[in-house]
Amino acid sequence: MLKAVKQKRIYQDIVTQIQRLLGDGRLKPGQQLPSERELSELFQVSRASVREALRALESMGFVEIRSGEGTYVASTVESLLSPLAFAIRHERDALREIFEARRLLEPEIAALAAERANPSEVRRLEAILEEQGRQIAKGEIGVETDSAFHSALARAAKNKVFLRLDNAMVESLREIRERSLQTDGRAARSLAGHQKILKAIRARNPAKARKAMLEHLEAIERNIVRLRTRGRKMGIPKVSRAVVAGGMNQRSKREVWV
Repeated sequence: MLKAVKQKRIYQDIVTQIQRLLGDGRLKPGQQLPSERELSELFQVSRASVREALRALESMGFVEIRSGEGTYVASTVESLLSPLAFAIRHERDALREIFEARRLLEPEIAALAAERANPSEVRRLEAILEEQGRQIAKGEIGVETDSAFHSALARAAKNKVFLRLDNAMVESLREIRERSLQTDGRAARSLAGHQKILKAIRARNPAKARKAMLEHLEAIERNIVRLRTRGRKMGIPKVSRAVVAGGMNQRSKREVWV
């Protein structure tokens, strides 16, 4: 059911295994998980790694950590999306479908954020983009702030279902997004796209926010398609299915272009 973890990003592998059990229906809403000590023994990792994984699962809405009681599979509305979110993360041949879903979902999230974002949420978006700009100026790709912007935008839309779906889709593309942001000028263009979206949100203009997000997503998709085409021509496998599926050990899986 559970197996020992053997990789650098230990907590991510724990998260993946528990999500798999949720997706398969072997963990039910309201069911209590083993204790931190028991999980650390099952996974053969430190309790700190287990604790980090549980916090990540809680932030995604998959579990509830109850002080003094333990950790339980979430029984809220978000938990109903667990199998869907897991399928999005782990469907290895669905890149085109994921982009189609993002083009439908994220422009509407941006439009809702333009209508619903409060001043503190707008300031949060501004702070994220300022940090993204600093990272890019230092020669970094800013993938963490890139993800944080999309997550904060979904929170500002004030729709928990949209938030969970958006987080699942953004994370499902994490590895290939990192590669995309490493191409010449892509990180700066991504920041410019975010700034255009934020400008529309500040102006309380849902139509412009929707349009800006769609243009941003289309630019990302074009860049990733170019990367895939280039990779196939070179015949060099750089992204493993396992990595795209959620950060599993690359060496244990056959590597293919996604």
